[in-house]
This record gives sequence, C-alpha cells and structure tokens, in this order.
Amino acid sequence: MGAYLSLVIDSRVFTGNSNADSVVHHKLLYSMKARFLRFIPLKWNFGGHIGLRVEVFGCSYKSDIADFDGRSSLLYRFNQKLMSTFKDVVSLKFKSMQEDGVLFHGEGQRGDYITLELQKGKLSLHINLGDSNLHFTNSHTSITLGSLLDDQHWHSVLIERFNKQVNFTVDKHTQHFRTKGDSDHLDIDYELSFGGIPVPGKPGTFQRKNFHGCIENLYYNGVNIIDLAKRRKPQIYTVGNVTFSCSEPQIVPITFVNSSRSYLLLPGTPQIDGLSVSFQFRTWNKDGLLLSTELSENSGSLLVYLHGGRLTLLIQKMAEDPVEISEGTNLHDGLWHSLSINARRHRITLTLDNNAATANHATTVSRIYSGNSYYFGGVVKNEVGQWAHGSVSRSLMTNNGRCLPNYCEHGGKCSQSWTTFYCDCNDTSYMGATCHNSIYEQSCEAYRHQGKTSDFFYIDSDGSGPLGPLRVFCNITEDKIWTAVQHNNTGLTRVQGAGPEKPYTMSFNYNSSSEQLEAVINSAEYCEQEAAYHCKKSRLLNTPNGIPFAWWVGRANEKHLYWGGSLPGIQQCACGLEESCLDMRYFCNCDADREEWTNDTGLLAFKDHLPVTQIVITDTNRSNSEAAWKIGPLRCYGDRQFWNAASFNTEASYLHFPTFHAEVSADISFFFKTTSLSGVFLENLGMKDFIRIEIRSPKEITFSIDVGNGPTEATVQSPTPLNDNQWHYVRAERNLKQTSLQVDNLPEKVLEAPAEGHFRLQLNSQLFVGGTASRQKGFLGCIRSLHLNGQKLDLEERAKMTPGVKPGCPGHCSSYGNLCHNGGKCVEKYNGYSCDCTGSAYEGPFCKEEVSALFEAGTSITYIFQEPYPVTKNASTSSSAIYADAIMSKENIAFSFLTAHAPSLLLYVNTYFHEYLAVILSKNGSLQVRYKLSKDGLLIFTIDSGNFANREMHHVKINREGRELIIQVDQVIKLKHNFSEIDFKAIKSLTLGKVTDSLTLDPEVSKANAYGFTGCMSSVWYNHIAPLKAALRHPSIAPMTIKGSLTASSCSSLTEADVNTATTIYSSSDPFGKTDEREPLTNAVRSDSAVIGGVIAVVIFIIFCIIAIMSRFLYQHKQAHRSSQTKEKEYPENLESSFKADIDLQNTVSECKREYFI
Repeated sequence: MGAYLSLVIDSRVFTGNSNADSVVHHKLLYSMKARFLRFIPLKWNFGGHIGLRVEVFGCSYKSDIADFDGRSSLLYRFNQKLMSTFKDVVSLKFKSMQEDGVLFHGEGQRGDYITLELQKGKLSLHINLGDSNLHFTNSHTSITLGSLLDDQHWHSVLIERFNKQVNFTVDKHTQHFRTKGDSDHLDIDYELSFGGIPVPGKPGTFQRKNFHGCIENLYYNGVNIIDLAKRRKPQIYTVGNVTFSCSEPQIVPITFVNSSRSYLLLPGTPQIDGLSVSFQFRTWNKDGLLLSTELSENSGSLLVYLHGGRLTLLIQKMAEDPVEISEGTNLHDGLWHSLSINARRHRITLTLDNNAATANHATTVSRIYSGNSYYFGGVVKNEVGQWAHGSVSRSLMTNNGRCLPNYCEHGGKCSQSWTTFYCDCNDTSYMGATCHNSIYEQSCEAYRHQGKTSDFFYIDSDGSGPLGPLRVFCNITEDKIWTAVQHNNTGLTRVQGAGPEKPYTMSFNYNSSSEQLEAVINSAEYCEQEAAYHCKKSRLLNTPNGIPFAWWVGRANEKHLYWGGSLPGIQQCACGLEESCLDMRYFCNCDADREEWTNDTGLLAFKDHLPVTQIVITDTNRSNSEAAWKIGPLRCYGDRQFWNAASFNTEASYLHFPTFHAEVSADISFFFKTTSLSGVFLENLGMKDFIRIEIRSPKEITFSIDVGNGPTEATVQSPTPLNDNQWHYVRAERNLKQTSLQVDNLPEKVLEAPAEGHFRLQLNSQLFVGGTASRQKGFLGCIRSLHLNGQKLDLEERAKMTPGVKPGCPGHCSSYGNLCHNGGKCVEKYNGYSCDCTGSAYEGPFCKEEVSALFEAGTSITYIFQEPYPVTKNASTSSSAIYADAIMSKENIAFSFLTAHAPSLLLYVNTYFHEYLAVILSKNGSLQVRYKLSKDGLLIFTIDSGNFANREMHHVKINREGRELIIQVDQVIKLKHNFSEIDFKAIKSLTLGKVTDSLTLDPEVSKANAYGFTGCMSSVWYNHIAPLKAALRHPSIAPMTIKGSLTASSCSSLTEADVNTATTIYSSSDPFGKTDEREPLTNAVRSDSAVIGGVIAVVIFIIFCIIAIMSRFLYQHKQAHRSSQTKEKEYPENLESSFKADIDLQNTVSECKREYFI
C-alpha cells in the first residue's frame, strides 16, 4: 500500500508497508504548518487486503487570538510619556473579509508615526522618523505588499526596523527599504493602538477604517499584546467589543476554478411579479458571465456579464427591442464589488457597490416575472464567449494574488488575470515575459560584432543580472575597441587657496553605481584614466619622503599616494620612474616647487584601484601658488568574456563549475562551432529536476528542463546544418511563464509554462559544460562566451587545468570574415579577428568608413606608377617599346564625388604611349568617360541621365575585363561595350582633380581641366591602388605628388551643405578627445581676463577670414583674366590661320572619334 500526502506548501509520495504488521516511518525534512491533511492511496498491495492506518505526529501550537468587529481596538500604553526606539519588531497574523482596515498605529508629537493597514486587499506600511512637516508627503515612506489579503485566510506579518533600515515581510515575501526621515529613532507618544485608531482627528492621524477580522499572536518588541489583554493587565485598554476567539463568517463561499465548466444553479420562485437578486463578486478577468436566467411568463431572458471590465445587464425577448444597462469600469481589479438587481412590473434597477445615487434604471415593454432557475457563472454561453471566472458571494477562496511576490524583474509592473500574471516592461530597459532580458549588449565588443561603428551606446555588463545599463562611448577602431565612461568634470580645473586646514576636494560622478563601473572594469583587459597636475609653486606628492600634498581616492574609498604613470605603492610620478624629473632630487616635477609652470601627467592603469572617485589638493595657499588638475574619463578596452572559449577534443572531456542556482528564472547563452553530429553543450542535475542543452542532430538544437512537472523540451530545427564549423549562437531561457530557445536568427521556439504545479528549479550537482555527468554524448568542438543569468563563466581559465580541453578556439574568420567589407581582409587573432583595410579604399574596423577629401579648383593628386625601366623625358614610341610588359588588360575603378561645378575633371589616367582614360563632367552636368586607345582611337561614353553637378553624392564604377566594359552610376548599370583592343599599355600616372603636368589633352578634357575639380571626392579605387587614401594617410611614403589645397573631410556630411567653397571639417571618433597639455599653463588658466581675450581673438579671426576670402576671390578673378590674356598672347599672330589649324585638328580627331550616349 502506498499513500499520497497533499499539503498546502508541498506534496510528496510515501511508500507504505508490504504486510499487515510492519510499520513504516517517514520523517519530513522540515516542519510544516497546515490546516488540513489529505491522504490519497495511490496503489494497494496486490497480495493483501485493502486497508489504511495513518498516524501523524505534530507539535503543540500556542495561539492568542483577538476578534475585532470594525469598531473596536486595543490600546497598549507605555510606562512613560514618550517611547523612543532605535529598534522595533512587530509580528502578527491576521485574517479578514474586509478590504480596508488599520491593524496598528502609533504617532508622536514631532511628526513620527508608524501605521500598518489594509488598503483594497493589500497591506501598506507607512512610517516616518522625525519629520514634522506632515504636509510634505514626499518625506514619508510607504511600502505596499500582498494582494487579495481579504480572503479570510491567515496571513503572517513581520516588521523589523533598525534605525532607518526596515524589513517588511508578508507571507514570507520581504521588502527591504530605508526610511526617508531625518532621524534614526521612532518617537511614539503615550500608546500604540491595535485594530484601529480610536480617536480620529489627532494631528497626523490617518482617516481610515478600523480593522474587521481576527489577529493572532500579536507581539510588539517581545510583548504579547493579546495575552496582556486577555489577562486584563493595566497596560492594555480595550475600546469597544474585542473577543478572544475568532468567529467564522456565516457565508457560503463559492469559487469558480474552471471558466468552461464551472457554474452554480440555484432554484427560483417562478411567476412572481418582479425579482430581486444581490451578490458580490471579484475577478481578474475582463470578460465573463455572472448570471443568467429564463424569465417566466415569456418575459424573455436575463443576462448579467462583464465585458471589458464593464458590467452589463441585458434582457432579451422575441419581437421586442433588447433592454441593456451598463455600469462601472475596471471591475476586473480583483476587489469585491456588490451587485443588486431589483425588478418590479416594467421597471428594473441595477445598483453597483451599494451606491444608490448612481443606480441605473430601465423600462421594459413586457412585465418582468421571476425565473425558475438561476445560473451563476455559466451554463449558457454568453455573447462574449466566456464564462464568469472568479468568486461569487464572499468566497472562502485560495489567494490568487499572482503579483505576490512580483516575479516581474528589473522594476517591471505586474498585472494579472485569474489564472496568470503579466509584466509591463516599458521604461525598464528589459524585455521578455518577465522583463528578464536586457535590450542592450554587454560590451562595446558585442556592438562591434554587430557591425556598429563608434557612437554612444548603453551596455549592460551583467545582462539579465541586477545591474542596470550604463551609457558609454564605444570608440571602435581598427585595432582596439575602447569603452569610455565620462564623469562630471573632465576639463582642466583651476585651484587656489587650498591648504591642509582647508583642502580642495572634488568628487566625481559617473552617472552610475560603483557596482556598474566595477563590472565594466573587471570584464575589460585593460583600463586607464589620465591624471594631469599642472603646478606653479604647488607641490604634488612631496617626494621623496614627505607627506603628500595631493592624493586621489579610488575604488572602495581607498586613498592612493601615487600619480599617473607610476605604480601602486610607489609614491612617485611618471618622471620619477623614468628618472626624467626637472629636479632629480624629487620624484615629481611639481615637487621641485618652482615659480614657473610645469606638470606631472600620466595614466592610472591599475584596474583594482579604478575608477578615480575623488581628488584632494592642499598646497595652493602660498603666495603666487597655483595649480590646475584634470582627471580624464575612464577608458577600457578588451572584452575578457566575448572571445573566452574552450576547445573540447574528446567526447569524455568536460568542464565543471558550481551548481547553477536559478530557481525562478534562468537564461543561458553561448556560441558554439562543431563538425560533430551530436553532443551535450551543458547539463546540471538535481534530485529529479534537471536542465540540459544539446545538439541532437546536425539541424536540431534542444533545450530540456524539468522543474517537477515532467520534462519539457524546446527544439529549434535549422534549414541548414549547424555542424559546419561556423560559429552559431544559442540562447535558452526559462521563467514562470515560458520556456524558450533561440538559435542564430531562426524563429524562436516558445513553450508556455503551466499555470499551476511546481515552478522552482532545484539543482544540486555540479554544472557540466561540454559533457554530462555520465560522460556520454560529450561535445566535440568549441564553446565561447558562456553566460548564465548574466554571469560570465571563465572557460579558458578552467580549461588550463582540465585534460582533454584546451583554452581558446581558432578560426574566427571563417564565421566573421564577411564583416570585412570593400576588399578588406579578415585577420585571425587569438581573441577574435580584425579587418585589414590595406587593400581597400575604405578604412575603419570593418573597412566601411569612407576616405574622402575636399578639393579646390587647383587641387591635384598625381599617383606615379612604378616604372619597370628608366625612361628619358622625351620618350618616343619606339623607345617606349620597353614598356610592352607593363600592360593593363583590365580596369577596376570606383569612386564617389559631390560637386556643384561643371565642367570638371574628376580622374585622368595616361600612359607612355599617349593613351588615356578621362572621367569628366561636361558643361551641362553629364558624365563622360573618354578612352583613347591606339587601335580604337577616341571612344566617348556619355551618361546624360541627369545633372551630376547637383550637390548630391554620386557613385561611379568603371569595370573593364578584357574587351568588355561596364559603366555603373549610382548602383545602376548605364553602359556595356566591347573593345577591339584589349590592352592599356604602360600606364604612367593617375591624377585626381586638375592635371598640372605639361600633357597634350584633347579639347574637351582641356576645357574641363581648366576648372579642375571643386567639391568632395571619396573612396577612390584603381585596380589595387587607393590613391586618395594614400594621399591623405601616407603622403610622405606614397609615390605621388599633391598640389593645391587638400582637406580630409566627410562627403556624407556635406550633402546638405554648400560645396561651392571648400570648408574644413574636423571630426573625431572620441568625443572625450585629449588635448595637448604638456606645456605649462598660459594665462587661460591663471586669469579671468582670458575669457575676454578669447572673445577678442575670435572676433579678430573672423574678420581676417572674411578679408582672406574676399582677397582670394579677387585674386582668382584677376588670375582668370590674366590667364585669358596669356592664352591670347600664345595664339599665332594670324588668328585666321590659327582658327583654320583648329578646324583641321578637330576634323582629324572626328575621323576616329565615336560617341555613345546613354
């Protein structure tokens, strides 16, 4: 025989005896308090007779109970006039059917008070310590716990206060908080009242109802209040009728637990003129049927139901218009609402919550007669398609306050229906069914992994953990990813008049908690803060052996006596370690105490001491003594976890970690790559519960979990194999509402959790990573960046001491090489990868940032191709035969430009054989690509689909592979052509902008060249060369010539600007950029007159700029006039013969010239 023991808080199966005589004993692991025990036999002994004998042994329980009728109370009077306490402990149990009522209250003349009361079925604690400004409610503290506490069930309360720290516990759910008053002690005058406030209207009292219900075992600071009252002790004064046994309400409780099958049928008295029905209900559901009946004498049918939280009464009868009454809003709030329906003849009245003033009336055509049967909660399907789901009458029901405790994490707001709860995650920075998952990444490295560039981001270092997100600047460069956290004072700050008795102190606010900053620092490979101290007769550390005159405070409020560039524990500056101080007798430049300005500047880079939270200066109060300091932002690089990986080389190898404790919510995320068919990524076991993530087949990932209700499996099927030796991402989550599994960007698999049953995940074994406890189905491959509930597991460190497992995992480019764009090459690193942009016209961490510059009319960039043999200046065609090997059978040209000027010469390529390729803008703004080849002659391809000198960015690609030419403009193919000659021989140079060499240009190119190019050009590429990038980044080593003004800029930022004038634009990837402060301070920091001088300097600078622009304009105009005169002088004196010569030249060119218009 076996028996099943069902308790309120637990359920277990016990094995019984196997014969008629033996006794089987079972001891519970811990004591339980219960009102009822239920024994359910599950299986009988097949060889014996049916029989059951059970004995239960318990402990005595002392109970002192007081029953309050809503008008009574107990007063506990002190021995002295004033009771002042630093520590208070109040404990009690209560049960009630009233949603409002004061359980206890005490107050003092100076504004102190403490009140515990029921408010709409919730328990609220109000407390104020030493604040007499009672009208300013923001100085008081109010905390609310619980829900549906007016359910006639016993609820336990414990209040513990020590100074300002308070623990408030209701039914084992505790809220910790600090009071807002200005004192640590609670001053109560005369007495404490329990069960109500007997004398309303006293200063500071709350106008509240008295408590109606029972209180058990009421203790105040160890004093048994009810016991004193029962023994009629003089400390207790009884107001009204207080009895010492708990009376049970004479109301039949009814609870509807199933919305599809539950109902209550009550008989009526038919054929009576009129009807009268009244009841109370509460529910969390917006919709449901409350009452239905068929009225006699063909009066029709009557329905009362909730729809959208509003109450509706409907009478329907054939051949008559329906009669409808609607009343109330938000009636699904879980509170009790009373309803009264009265009908007499043709008139029906509906009263809600006993408010006769708002009673609703309606008139029917036919008289109303009472029905034969009344259905409460169901039977007849209503118009909204659901049954009533909740309680009718004052039900003795299970507490369905599903928001106690609040399982919505990170400040999510909880709401509920009768069967489940919902979380509103708005304004929390978290998402998911329980607001568990952060919407932000955990580091700047993770944002870079997504292809993000330098910008401000929020990072959540512990993911789903308790720490909130932190706003940082991610400076994503080609070699490092810097995380910068700004504080409230990163500028240079002047200090005067500070001495040992009156020190100067500055504290730093990073707009974050110390825990958030520590998490950022601990997860980084390296961190630093710049510390600069500029001094004039102001000593810093007073080296070598003196007491420091300045110091800084770091993490854990520790005082540090070393300066930037030095090492912890060494009272020196950077120059002391480098032996380069101004005075070698000292270890800091400022300690020389000189009259002129000097400085000590360096980096604080010991992570355990960062961040700097305060700086103290005490030596600027002497004559002519002055100092200025600067503490830079906290800067860190390297994510120790994102690339933290382990390689599992055998199926029997695994890593083990401490037990994963995640009773209510759990999330697990990691990356993996493998070539194996199956294997277990992770497993943790309990007595019966377990959690496991595995790859069951090349296209299937499964997340299995059991919390005591039987195994649940969430499986994601991939359309392509996942054992492709590429990195794949897995994220599994389990909470009270859902079990979910996400693999890469595939659709998430979500399984809803059961509304009832076990919900706590109880694990007790070690956590196995890469294998199982049985060492079967082990994983072969790599796992990295493993996080459990936001906590990072150091796989590499554990792998160093585990056989069969190696730290790290190579081969990142196979998965992430596609993040390197525009010809950039992926380079493998031990921790991650980088993009090599050497062979790209772009730059940046992903070779996506344009390299662009502003050109003026005279700007010229000429790239000289390397010559295979020496060449004389006057190279003839025959002598150029030595370049026959320097043949280009293809051109791959790409660039972008923005201009408002036409004609313009954009690009010009020429050869030693007098062949060329030119890209120009004609006078009408059309784009021309001009090829001059020895066999084909001059070929002109005109793209006249619009005016390209329209101040907008245009992208040009010219690709010739052998005979085939393709021209693409703004991502649209505009032209295709086949050449008869396939080679472009002996290229000499490539020019961007104006051609300044003495070359013979054809007339159209010459006209465009006269104006050069004014505007912005970016990302120029010719075969394997990036000439513009070389000119801007490597002008001293690249084989090129730069003439005129060339300014690095961003074309994209100029699309809305006026490009008629080249404007210098400065940009920085780091908004906290450093300035050069190595020189002693000028008057800018010494005197307030610097502000006036700065304003004057700016005004003078603007005036000079205006004069310079006007002068340049006049000069260009004059030069243009002179050049035209010079050209006239260069013409032959006989203009007529010159004109004829031009005509002959044009005729000669036109014989071999062919134009193509698109």
